Amino acid sequence: MFTGIIEGLGTIVGMRASGQGKRLTIEADFSLDQSKIGDSLSVSGACLTAVKIDGKRFEVDVSPETLQTTTFGQVKVGECLNIERAIRLSDRIDGHLVSGHIDGTGTIKQRESLSNAIIITIAMNESLTRYMIVKGSVAVDGVSLTINTCESDNFSVSIIPYTAKLTTIGFKNKGDRVNIEADMIGKYVERFMIGRPDRGKEDRSKQELIDHAYLVKTGFID
Repeated sequence: MFTGIIEGLGTIVGMRASGQGKRLTIEADFSLDQSKIGDSLSVSGACLTAVKIDGKRFEVDVSPETLQTTTFGQVKVGECLNIERAIRLSDRIDGHLVSGHIDGTGTIKQRESLSNAIIITIAMNESLTRYMIVKGSVAVDGVSLTINTCESDNFSVSIIPYTAKLTTIGFKNKGDRVNIEADMIGKYVERFMIGRPDRGKEDRSKQELIDHAYLVKTGFID
């Protein structure tokens, strides 16, 4: 589990095929002395496992499914990535709960300056914007951001100078693809609302579904 607060940047210094997947060698710009083989790291938002660590360098395997779902299918040697190590249970959660399981990708539709901020609009499929609300949270390339506006096929975020300087989001341009993880709370709520489609009729009859009628009956909504 992660928070979307990026620790530093990593640069891809090596890449080779690993079956139908890829093995990436990444050099971080911060110390990995408290990390060990088997640890999870968020790499531009994707939760990957360190299979080798040597100083500031570490290696990760990227599965075929991850290559297909994320921007890792097109990464190149020399490319910069956002890095965050997994949180400890005792840590403060300064961003929001981020699983590192990418839901899909979006494309930067517009980038404009507004006072000291950069407003970035990202186009994406409605299957993901359905989980987004204004002032809600979203992880873009692993960066925890607050949603400014949300339409059926796009959303916008405001990037402050600190975030622009310390993460890759600061030098992304129009047309660039980014990894998106929607807030997991919305996905859980939807699951509870629709119930389990794979449950048999007999089982469903024994348990009342959490739907709109149930919420009205129990006084949660009018």
